[in-house]
Amino acid sequence: MQPAAHQISVTIPVLATERLVLRDPREADFPAMLAFNASPRSTFVGGGVPRQQVWRGLLANIGHWALRGYGFFSVDTLGGHFIGRVGVIYHDGWDEPELAWHLFDGYEGQGYAAEAARAARADYLARISSRPPISYIAVDNTRSEALAKRLGATLERTLDDDKGHHHVYRHPAAEVPA
Repeated sequence: MQPAAHQISVTIPVLATERLVLRDPREADFPAMLAFNASPRSTFVGGGVPRQQVWRGLLANIGHWALRGYGFFSVDTLGGHFIGRVGVIYHDGWDEPELAWHLFDGYEGQGYAAEAARAARADYLARISSRPPISYIAVDNTRSEALAKRLGATLERTLDDDKGHHHVYRHPAAEVPA
């Protein structure tokens, strides 16, 4: 007799903003994630990895949601275009949870990252913890640094570790007007 199968149930909220839908990660996201990984835009998030690592990253994100109750949202426009990933992640060995973002080619400079990051941060603060997350930002990633500041985050410290040379920005505990 075979043992009963164990089912893991994962509930991922759907967040809607004025122009975006933040939703669960799906297998259909994989081709866009592969394209992003192969692009120069992935430089600051460890891009250029083999296909299998991108696949494992998709699976790890689903597992992150299952274990911690939060993670990267897949971000769609209201028209249904998958444009990037935004959310709070907290990997083994990290100091604390991080609000992180990356948008795919052609979607930067339109305020999407700020809109999605505000929604993900508000969800995290409301459902998970009142302690605001941090963002690790490579010191030469000026665009992400500017976004962190627009989100009301303040520079807390600089780190040199296995992830590189990073600024650590602390996000506010309450929403900052856009």
